[in-house]
Amino acid sequence: MDTRVAVMGIIVEDTNSTEALNSILHEYGNYIIGRMGVPYRERNINIVSIALDAPQDTISALSGKIGKLSGISVKTAYSNVISNG
Repeated sequence: MDTRVAVMGIIVEDTNSTEALNSILHEYGNYIIGRMGVPYRERNINIVSIALDAPQDTISALSGKIGKLSGISVKTAYSNVISNG
C-alpha cells in the first residue's frame, strides 16, 4: 500500500479534550514519525505538530477524528513523497 509523508498542525484551545486527543494519537502510533508539543501559556493554548508516514486514507481518518474533538483545530500538509509501504 502506498504511504505519504505528512505533517499535522493541531491547536488545542480546550484542554479538557487533551485526553481524547492523546488516545486517538496512541491509536495511530504506528504511523507517527515524531510529535512535538508547545504550550503557549500567554494565549492559554497548546500547539502540537505530528509527522506521519501513512496511507492517504489513514491520514484523512486521523485528521477527521481529531477535528471532531471540542476545542481542537487541525490542518494537514502533505508532501509529494509517496512510497510503497
